[in-house]
Amino acid sequence: KDIASDALRKSTAIVLQDTVLFSDTIRNNLKYSNLEATDTEMEEAAKRSNCHHMIKHLPMGYESRLTESGYNLSQGQRQLLSIGRAFLANPKILILDEATSSLDSISENLISDALNKVMQGRTSIVIAHRLSTVIAADKIMVIENGVITAEGSHSELLETSDKYEELYKTQFSKVLEYEKNK
Repeated sequence: KDIASDALRKSTAIVLQDTVLFSDTIRNNLKYSNLEATDTEMEEAAKRSNCHHMIKHLPMGYESRLTESGYNLSQGQRQLLSIGRAFLANPKILILDEATSSLDSISENLISDALNKVMQGRTSIVIAHRLSTVIAADKIMVIENGVITAEGSHSELLETSDKYEELYKTQFSKVLEYEKNK
């Protein structure tokens, strides 16, 4: 209530599961979050978000035009552009809503690296079913049927929350099996 809507909008960036891209150039899609950004700042944001390499391999690089909603790119490429836009916005608050849920494991690793970079030094709210997205968070909240049933760090929740432990074992069963058989 104490913060003006405009100030809050300028301090926040959101990376959604379903990216919002426009029928325009990649350059303009990235700069949408910060219209005053220089090309150098934009390219640095693209490098930090792991999408610069992909952009440079497109026929027209940053001048490549996206079709409606960016459907001429893969879901992973669209997600990387969305993360690049968040980097360029340089927000105080970052909201990630299922940002890796519809990706294959190779794209998820590339995007997870970019997300970890963009989350550094800012308040990040991460909504995720995949624990790999939140495992390094300072505080994780387990929500069941709209109610917070547990909260803590990853290691604390493994000790105190049966639901979290169950999710962890389910999602990391291959890793745990490998560790056990080493």
